[in-house]
Amino acid sequence: MLICLSASHKNSSFDVLEKLSVGADATARDLLQRHDGLEGAVVVATCNRFEAYLDLAQPFGTSADAVVTAAVETVSSHTGVAADVLGSSLELVHGAAVAQHLFSVTSGLESVVVGEGEIAGQVRRSLEAARAAGTTSPELERLFQRASQTSRGVKNRTGIGSAGRSLVRLALDLAESRVTDWAKTRVLLVGTGRYAGASLAALRDRGVVDVRVYSPSGRGRKFATSHGIAFVPEGALAPEAAEADLIVTCTVLDHHVIDASVLRAGRRELDDLHSAVARVPLAGPDVSLARGRQLIIDLGLPRNVDPDVVDVEGVELLDLETIKLHAPLEELDATSEARELVGRAARKFTEVSTEQSLAPAVVALRAHVFGVLEAEIERVRGRGEGAVQTEAALRHLAGVLLHTPMVRARELARAGEAQAYVDALDALFGLQVDLDAAGAVAAQGTAPGEAVS
Repeated sequence: MLICLSASHKNSSFDVLEKLSVGADATARDLLQRHDGLEGAVVVATCNRFEAYLDLAQPFGTSADAVVTAAVETVSSHTGVAADVLGSSLELVHGAAVAQHLFSVTSGLESVVVGEGEIAGQVRRSLEAARAAGTTSPELERLFQRASQTSRGVKNRTGIGSAGRSLVRLALDLAESRVTDWAKTRVLLVGTGRYAGASLAALRDRGVVDVRVYSPSGRGRKFATSHGIAFVPEGALAPEAAEADLIVTCTVLDHHVIDASVLRAGRRELDDLHSAVARVPLAGPDVSLARGRQLIIDLGLPRNVDPDVVDVEGVELLDLETIKLHAPLEELDATSEARELVGRAARKFTEVSTEQSLAPAVVALRAHVFGVLEAEIERVRGRGEGAVQTEAALRHLAGVLLHTPMVRARELARAGEAQAYVDALDALFGLQVDLDAAGAVAAQGTAPGEAVS
């Protein structure tokens, strides 16, 4: 049974989401160690959500209380968020609804900006991280692969992402009223990770030409070279931050990179430089020659910018919480079409999963019939009576006899009556099939009729 524990901008505060984004990497591995019934775990942690996708080795309808409790305790221990806070912040999704939820998330339908494109890559990288940590399962692999396929289908067949809408572009739209001339705007990009490339592309689309990059992790020079922008070395952050008209932060660090002290120190350095050149005495640390307004856009979670920057004269801060308040309404037609595509994909996923759960029973039936057939063929061969013709006739007969039961297996599985099929095998042939015990083996393969990604 698939389970998802979800905290997002829809049901949790940004303060909680910020804490949940720290320590997420180790959560999945620890979860598997704490609960023997879990076959796999994938954690998706982005700037607007924290979700744990779990594969529980129990059929749908079984109580998930134990694994949910273990998950809450594990997440709490890794993130520092109290268990009672998690209890009110995490939404439980299970069974068939998990596919519908993840497909919607990956397609951008649950984002702050509906249709934003960054989330699909974040979900894909979450699966890759789980693979590297060895915490995936065959069912979770199939779930996440189908989610990526669905996201591409939504993008290609609907207009939901046609305008290039994203969190980055929305933030720059909100900054529009504060920027007189994008071509004359000096920009400092802090970070080379999650949103850096998208931020640079969006800035260039608006005509920005003066962009410098600083990377706390030391990857700034490589990013600057590959993107044709200026590089800010270690130790030069403060004056560069003070001189920039616009600062865009997008790192994955768990501490502040920019705060009031950095800006004030940078302003003092610039003022000292101006004083040395112009020999003009200055009034104070927050006053410089011809200094105008300065805008900081913080796209990081945890926050990259300390809120105290607004105490510095002329500085405005635009963070994720503010951006969320200005998120545009959904484009109803495109969103409706996208949700329909997601719904169909989720139903198909569930149908295949249900069929797959009945595979052990089908295998048992085939083995039984062909076992009887082989015994009969050996008997006929021993008598020497038209062995070749008899063998061909018996094999054909077996195929005919199996056709209807195989079709019925698929029909009953899709109708949610898999147990009726298993009971029928027991009643008719004395075959006792334990779907739960055999499910783990069956999950290693791919259901009939399903393409392998």
